[in-house]
Amino acid sequence: MLKLVNVNTFYGNIHALHDINLEIRQGEIVTLIGANGAGKSTTLMSICGGTPPRSGEIYFEGKPIHSMRANEIVRLGISQVPEGRLIFPQLTVMENLDLGAFLRNDKEGIRRDLDYVFDLFPILAERQKQYGGTLSGGEQQMLAISRALMSKPRLLLLDEPSLGLAPIIIQQIFDIIKKVNEAGTTVFLVEQNANQALKIAHRGYVMETGRITMEDSAETLLSNDEVKKAYLGL
Repeated sequence: MLKLVNVNTFYGNIHALHDINLEIRQGEIVTLIGANGAGKSTTLMSICGGTPPRSGEIYFEGKPIHSMRANEIVRLGISQVPEGRLIFPQLTVMENLDLGAFLRNDKEGIRRDLDYVFDLFPILAERQKQYGGTLSGGEQQMLAISRALMSKPRLLLLDEPSLGLAPIIIQQIFDIIKKVNEAGTTVFLVEQNANQALKIAHRGYVMETGRITMEDSAETLLSNDEVKKAYLGL
């Protein structure tokens, strides 16, 4: 579904990603784990057009997207939940969700997807007239995920969804990610919480200083001694 081939991304003269090769198959949850600053978020930004690669190629369902603009990539069926959530704090929950569906004009489909996200996160239905900035951190994360789902993506990119959340909320968020995947959405999950991410993923990649250093099934990575020591605190 998604394939990165020898992707190199720079910030000015800083070489952030080095010859990244990875692929995501339809229906999977694939996770990219690594320390803070390893290049995980840059990988997502390279995919969604925020920081296009300087060299290499990115294909979505066989179509090259590495030279496309971000809005064009969203139209193809890729949506990102950014690190830090980045909801619109001065807009209501409902207005944030409306913006998620901005590129759509299928009113019936939008209504169905609104019911879908309210079913996933009932608290948002209760607070749809509340300003986004008044929600708790966990509720803002729920809103960020729901806003992305309102674009009806076939591939959902999630950047550190557990960041800054209480353990009970983290578990709820990961349960929802699994449920979204089971409903048919392919997921690419970037996470520092390697233990939780690998528990719900099918496959995983490990990134260090802008390079992919390991890839395997999630189950195998969970039992790998190097991964345990570096990322699982074991």
